[in-house]
Amino acid sequence: MKRLGKQWFFIVAAFILALTYVSFFGVKNYYGDKEIVYFKSASDIRWDTDIQGGVEAAFVPDVENKSNITDAQLQSAKSIIETRLVNLGINDYETYIDNSSKQVVVRFPWQSDEAEFDAASAVNELGETALLTFCEGSTQDKVILSGSADIKSAQAGYNPDSPTEAVVQLELTSSGRTKFAEATARLKGSTISIWMDDNMLSNPTVNSVINNGSAIITGMSSYEEADQLANKINAGALPFALSCDDSSLEVISPTLGDEALNVLLLAGAIAFAIICILMIVLYRLPGFVACIALIGQVGGTVACVTRLFPDFNSFTLSIAGITGIILSVGMGVDANVITAERIKEEISSGKTVTAAINRGMSNSMSAIIDGNITNILVAIVLMGAFGPADGFFALLLKPFMFMFGGSVSGVIYSFGYTLLVGVIFNFIMGVFASKVMLKSLASFKAMRKPWLFGGVKNAEIV
Repeated sequence: MKRLGKQWFFIVAAFILALTYVSFFGVKNYYGDKEIVYFKSASDIRWDTDIQGGVEAAFVPDVENKSNITDAQLQSAKSIIETRLVNLGINDYETYIDNSSKQVVVRFPWQSDEAEFDAASAVNELGETALLTFCEGSTQDKVILSGSADIKSAQAGYNPDSPTEAVVQLELTSSGRTKFAEATARLKGSTISIWMDDNMLSNPTVNSVINNGSAIITGMSSYEEADQLANKINAGALPFALSCDDSSLEVISPTLGDEALNVLLLAGAIAFAIICILMIVLYRLPGFVACIALIGQVGGTVACVTRLFPDFNSFTLSIAGITGIILSVGMGVDANVITAERIKEEISSGKTVTAAINRGMSNSMSAIIDGNITNILVAIVLMGAFGPADGFFALLLKPFMFMFGGSVSGVIYSFGYTLLVGVIFNFIMGVFASKVMLKSLASFKAMRKPWLFGGVKNAEIV
């Protein structure tokens, strides 16, 4: 196989080191006194309540006669609070309804930079009236319907023309009926998007003119999905805001605290350094390359946690999430050890350096894939079963987990998330980047010594 150019080692190594630096320290600038953040750093990670502490608050409907508040309205209010928490990158939360006192109780962690722990300001945004809009097309530029003035209610059900198809049954007010009739006549064959604040909930296509004030939204994969959309629509159509009961505000003290986190990070850094030293001593040049790849794997995982990559949402990082990172690094070490051993075996059998690298990496690939695929499947199941109900993996697993109720546990979701992205970066860094760097180094004549790849020191170059 053709050797790679010498420059590729420096290109890949520079990219890995740059990625790791940005993921840990971020990129920011100052315009006068204003700080402009281009990429968030590790210091911006939101830690869970065990480490950072947090707040517990009870939200109550801001109306005089609370006896008129129905359980369905409380469920819708709970749904919008959960939606806003997820949109803020907070997955480590707990919410439940107290029907007797007409309250929605929520617990969530502080932001990493909330040093003053102002509980009132922390919960203020969550209780504001949700802005529900039906808009023309897939943007919010042209609003058709807005809030409780136009939308009366939404309810999950089944399509009368297809009893097995789950739908959302929509009821409009008199003003909403007129507006919707005009819009559906004009937009037949086009789409009308449904928005909660700045988050698109759905983007259904208009199939017919709707002038009776009732409509159905199709395209749901299950009744649960239809119920979730109905709850969110009802939450946006609530005629009341939620106010926080000041007497119920409670600051949650961290059970572990910053010191425990610092000890954990220090122990991880020491363990990582020891692993790198052992890899270099035992496997020499492949071990050195493996250390660079492991640095890239950790940096890439942290970058996903801080949302350096737009397609990976930031979220609350728990002790279990850190455990996921450590486990994925262990898988990365295992992948590099397997590859280095295969190369060492090929060198000992008399292969040339180039042939040994190619054969060693090829022979190790099946074992690496087998071990990592297992972890990917475990991570997907954990994220689907214990993550947000409208998340990608939850929807993916619905055909297999329809008998089980939804469950949101940020601790388990955090573990699955970091494990998944860690394994993905194990493939990127530990397999592909390592191969490029090692083959590039083998292009240097001084590096083409068998003992640098695990062979006998005084062996001849073949």
